[in-house]
Amino acid sequence: MSASYPVTIGLEVHCQLTSLKTKLFCSCPADYRGKPPNTHVCPVCLGLPGSLPVLNRKAVEYAVMAALALNCKLNRRCILVRKNYFYVDMAKNFQISMYEKAGGSPIGVDGYITINVDGQKKRIGIYRIQLEEDPARLVHMGPIDLSPYTLVDYNRSGIALLEIVTKPELHSPREARLFLQKLRSILEHLGIFDGSLEGSMRCDANISIQGGGRVEIKNISSFKEVERALNFEISRQTELVKKGLSVERETRHWDEARRITITLRAKEEEYDYRYFPEPDLLPVDLTDEFIESVKAKMPELPDARAERFIKQYGLPEYDAAVLTGDKALADFFEACVKNYPDAKKVSNWIMGDLLGVLHELDMDLNESKITPDLLVEMLKLIDQGVISGKIGKYLLPRMVKEGKRPSEIVAESGLTRLADRASLEELVEKVFRENPKAVKDALMDEKAIHFLIGQVMKATRGRADPQITNELVRSKLAELKSKQIHVEV
Repeated sequence: MSASYPVTIGLEVHCQLTSLKTKLFCSCPADYRGKPPNTHVCPVCLGLPGSLPVLNRKAVEYAVMAALALNCKLNRRCILVRKNYFYVDMAKNFQISMYEKAGGSPIGVDGYITINVDGQKKRIGIYRIQLEEDPARLVHMGPIDLSPYTLVDYNRSGIALLEIVTKPELHSPREARLFLQKLRSILEHLGIFDGSLEGSMRCDANISIQGGGRVEIKNISSFKEVERALNFEISRQTELVKKGLSVERETRHWDEARRITITLRAKEEEYDYRYFPEPDLLPVDLTDEFIESVKAKMPELPDARAERFIKQYGLPEYDAAVLTGDKALADFFEACVKNYPDAKKVSNWIMGDLLGVLHELDMDLNESKITPDLLVEMLKLIDQGVISGKIGKYLLPRMVKEGKRPSEIVAESGLTRLADRASLEELVEKVFRENPKAVKDALMDEKAIHFLIGQVMKATRGRADPQITNELVRSKLAELKSKQIHVEV
């Protein structure tokens, strides 16, 4: 949507390091999803008196890798601090973080991500990237403002998080969504993060319009919801300003079900958290050897992969950008072209038809049952003339939902391509007899021919060979036109 006033947006993105086996400061398993509540806990992540944290070395390695991938400057010495606050999601009443207060320091600063906005590249600055622990998961009984009570699951408490804070350089909800999509692709290409897992990426969005205070929307769970929440908040703030009312600085919650933001609390100031150095953890010193070892493990990132797709497969820049915008999609494409060399055709089917089906089913590629082998088999059936492209479009949703081989679906449904000229000639004759007005229209206007071809395709449930059908219909019209001219003479 468009706003009447300039919009300024900054994001605080929290990404779990889902590839880790244990939590950030203890040996509890990090695989907490689907487990009984409060079973993956210990004295450290429950904050019991006398417990001592031990920093996960692999988490530091992943954080350095992410900072490098986001073009950040590394801080060679990182001091962890305590961020103090009283809330049920943090049992010890403070969160340990690599923050920039009280002598602490984040692991990376002054980075950026480049996004593509309507064909124009735009650089979005990153203030900092820091390593910190995830709070517990709160379960509300219905909407947060109407819930009679709240349940707490500490299985998530202590999971390693990366907090990535942007500069206020986003100016529309769409730009925010594009940024998050690019960030997810980068972290997934690094192999440190799986964005398909529930709650693995959460976002706090700070938004203000000209003439209003800054509002923070907490814990938005997906790209779509970020865009929706920001659109709603722009409308809400714009209406307040138009009425001459002030937009108060506050923290709000995005209610996905009602699609509204609701007040949580007044916005905290930095001093409310009373940061001070964590006395139980030593500073983290990043040596040249450690940094070089991390660089040596860095995989191909989305921008470099897009460049390779252009050079290696001859794809247009747009195709390469779309495919590498999602690691799973890029992997799927490359697996297809290993067994089917027409890269552009593969790209067209993935970007147009496959993504369209996934969107209709509200499904990620990782959730679907289609595999590269199934798509390649379907493309080969089209090339061999066994089925038409139209039948391929019909098969695709079943392949996505059921994971069935296209040849099986064709055999079950009797969907093989109809290419027998004699049979098609009879069918064309029948269509011409039943649609005299359409025939008359087609004799006068060539564009009207598509209706007649469509009737043949409809009668054969899309099985008629499009090329042969086209030839026969045009031949029949030419014959009628010739007779018409002959009669007139």
